[in-house]
Amino acid sequence: MSRILIPTRTADDWQRLLASPETQWRDGFSAKSAALSWEQAKGLPPEIATLLGGAELLLAIPEHKVSLLDGGRESQCDAFALVRLATGTCAMAVEAKVNETFGPTIADWLVEASQKKQARIEFLSGLLGLSPDPALRYQLFHRTAAAILEARRFGMAEAAMVVQSFSPDHRWFADFAAFAAAFKLKVTPGVSMRHRLPDGMHLTLGWASCALP
Repeated sequence: MSRILIPTRTADDWQRLLASPETQWRDGFSAKSAALSWEQAKGLPPEIATLLGGAELLLAIPEHKVSLLDGGRESQCDAFALVRLATGTCAMAVEAKVNETFGPTIADWLVEASQKKQARIEFLSGLLGLSPDPALRYQLFHRTAAAILEARRFGMAEAAMVVQSFSPDHRWFADFAAFAAAFKLKVTPGVSMRHRLPDGMHLTLGWASCALP
């Protein structure tokens, strides 16, 4: 895949980058909601900027795919951004949600798992410094890992994984809170928390509550 990027003009430019452009591009669903939100903001959506303490957007890439270094399926971030925080420059992966779930738990994902799947979970768990709790959501593991791996690639000491939720009743927040609790973090919507990873990198987790655009 080429690393040469072309700036977007409208939210519609995000559609062709989806894994399934015809089925995922729907009003009221996460992919289109995220695209509209970011394009209308012409920078960081304000809820994400506020969550991160007044962050400044340096670069954003729609539907950015991140290799998990095992030759398998990449982690596709709804948006990836380099942002300037008070503490330094940060690589941020964004997972957008309306009513969609975070997908299978680790236990479900590992049913009749191949050696390659087992190796991936071990790698992700080591990267995050977590035990692979079967009840946690696999998507949160690999999306957070994507932020960490890109922070390493860009030579940054800060990574962030932010859920951009367009759900007025915070659907599936309990799954995100359980994931954060594995880092011994207690999260609430609109408030970010920081954690030091085993390699010394700082990881920020947060849930940004946004209105449907």
